[in-house]
Amino acid sequence: MQSSSVSSTLFRAAHNPNQPWITAHCDGGARGNPGPAGFGALIQDADGRVLAELSEFLGIQTNNFAEYAGLLASLDFALANGHRRLRVISDSELMVKQIQGRYQVKSPGLRPLYEQAREKIGRLEGFEIAHALRHKNKDADRLANEAMDRGMRRGLGGRV
Repeated sequence: MQSSSVSSTLFRAAHNPNQPWITAHCDGGARGNPGPAGFGALIQDADGRVLAELSEFLGIQTNNFAEYAGLLASLDFALANGHRRLRVISDSELMVKQIQGRYQVKSPGLRPLYEQAREKIGRLEGFEIAHALRHKNKDADRLANEAMDRGMRRGLGGRV
């Protein structure tokens, strides 16, 4: 797993160095690209206890859109629940490297999501994002697939 902190220009210095970190394992997927899409995120505290399982069907979207939706949901959870330090683990190398500033965001469809993520990251005291291979992100992958399954059962997927 590669780990890299996002540039310090994206977030302010930590005010409380004792504030615990939470970790979000997030994933997004689409069956077809675009196709029925969903994200999943497993949020854990510093001791590994599960704080939340997030998952949502997104309608017909791209895989990369779904990956960003998982990141944004993780950021929203941290901010809404007073967690000021967030580590994100994702199997989307593209998204991780875009957030790290190593890849440009060329897609007009992803640009607003990237900007939203940057704004939310800027409200945290600490943020790190790392890429992990899919097999190390199983719970988030399961949650994303459950979201897609729910949406497809409602008739919102497939050949719309």
